[in-house]
Amino acid sequence: MEILNDENIGNVDLSNPSLERLKQGSLLYLLDSCSVLYHKMIVMKQKNLRMFIRLLFIVMLFMLFVFPKTAGDAHAQTIPADKKEVFNSSGLPIPRFVSLAHNKTNVRAGPGSKYPVKWVIKKKNLPVEVILEYDHWRKIRDHEGAEGWVFHTLLSGKRTALVQSVSPVEAFEKEGFLWMEETVPKMRLEPMSLVELDQCQKDICYITVEGVSGWLQRKLLWGVYEKENFD
Repeated sequence: MEILNDENIGNVDLSNPSLERLKQGSLLYLLDSCSVLYHKMIVMKQKNLRMFIRLLFIVMLFMLFVFPKTAGDAHAQTIPADKKEVFNSSGLPIPRFVSLAHNKTNVRAGPGSKYPVKWVIKKKNLPVEVILEYDHWRKIRDHEGAEGWVFHTLLSGKRTALVQSVSPVEAFEKEGFLWMEETVPKMRLEPMSLVELDQCQKDICYITVEGVSGWLQRKLLWGVYEKENFD
């Protein structure tokens, strides 16, 4: 991930010595004023307690809203236009589900080949979630919550999902008979089975496994969002 440095910042010099001395001098003056008033308060006991509290409140507001706001505004004005969309370079929705396009995928610690490989996924069509983008790199999250960066050509728009259950689940041939006891299931799927997603509507999805298709409850699948519909 690229970090903005002095080369990325425009013509505003936040490290100007005069500006820094002015800030430091103002801050020291305010602190010294508070110190003097505090000692006066001790001498006069609680006579000026309210006045001291008011001044302290004003000083806190000045420190919180004047100095940080000045630096923040200057920094915001110097962000190059070509970096405003740096974390969504494709223009596609983020987050979104995709799948792995190859049998071997190197997942790296950062967005670039110079970063070390964190782990290798050796399973094609495995669903992953894109949670961030940088140039041609995509940060993904797998079904276990592990995150890393992969090159965009290693991903596919093909929709797949993993069966999330503690016991085998059944998919049915007809959409309207998913939960009727007399309906014969089309197939039985083990936990963590990889399925292709053909369409999802309402709370069910039409899936395919090795050429056999059927309807399965959406909540049993990892790889599709709760309210995501497509066909």
